[in-house]
Amino acid sequence: MNLLQFVHAFFGDGSHWHGYDGIPTRVLEHLRYSLEALAIAAAIGLPVGLVTGHYGRGGNALALIATAGRALPTFGLLVLVVTWLGFGLGPVMIPLVVLAVPPILVTTYEAVRSVDPAPVDAARGMGMPEPRILFQVELPVALSLILGGLRSAAVQIVSTATIAAYVGLGGLGRYIIDGLYQRNYEKVVGGATLVAAMALATLAVFWAVGRLAVSPGVRRGT
Repeated sequence: MNLLQFVHAFFGDGSHWHGYDGIPTRVLEHLRYSLEALAIAAAIGLPVGLVTGHYGRGGNALALIATAGRALPTFGLLVLVVTWLGFGLGPVMIPLVVLAVPPILVTTYEAVRSVDPAPVDAARGMGMPEPRILFQVELPVALSLILGGLRSAAVQIVSTATIAAYVGLGGLGRYIIDGLYQRNYEKVVGGATLVAAMALATLAVFWAVGRLAVSPGVRRGT
């Protein structure tokens, strides 16, 4: 059978659309893991990136952190954390967050640093406090690039959250792991197809958010 036949056989099987191992259940599990990891990574990366970008300090340190984070093997880190903390959702979140923080952190820093200094200097000259300058002058201009960093992190998380299945959790990785163990290649291909579809859906969501949240003038200038 070729890939298209595997895909057709998987999605055409009614048993894959209900129950604890059904596609809706696995998609929701995968979505939950991905959203939780992205929320934690954003809570870490956005504030640090915004503050360091605003004051223009710590760029070298951020680059070092980003390089180290990208160099860590996600699956190897998962095995190490599980050995240390045991099984559960927490050990899965750690490697996903480590994977997602660097693009958010570095892109946010660079986005704020790339804002035209003229309006920033004008705001300071008017006596505007630094927090207002950051959120009312710099952030609206930098938002498009910041969303790009979040988008990159989200796609990486969605694609990598399949590792949850290695420690007995659910998500779309369940199809891939179980399918390989059972030599059920319909399930393997179906699971991989669902992961790819969710990654594409993530791109579409961030495109829509960008259209709604970013000023048209800023979009034209980027």
